[in-house]
Amino acid sequence: MLVPSFTILYVANPALSALFYRELFGRPPVEESPTFAMFVFESGAKLALWSSATVAPAVTQSAGAMELAFLLPDEASVDTGLAEWQARGLTIIQQPSRMEFGYTGMALDPDGHRLRLYCLAPELG
Repeated sequence: MLVPSFTILYVANPALSALFYRELFGRPPVEESPTFAMFVFESGAKLALWSSATVAPAVTQSAGAMELAFLLPDEASVDTGLAEWQARGLTIIQQPSRMEFGYTGMALDPDGHRLRLYCLAPELG
């Protein structure tokens, strides 16, 4: 069975995006060059930032066609996280709200990639 080994986001400026995610994650990338940066987490998950101008084959989609979702323990954490993101200048595109799967809100990174904070509904968690 195939299991994805990491997520790659295509970005306009990998250095600026790496700085954004460095602050978001509270850790530096493990690899960084003018066209690429990569973060590795204790879980084994990896997030790479690759220059949209240098990736091959060329990028044909714009940002916002996928999202990074961050599971939090409760609704207060979602509210606090979104408030912190808004204070940092991120664009909030979904105010905290209840959906079928739980409580959630969403912001955009500098390239327009969607960042979702959520906690599961009690019956799902």
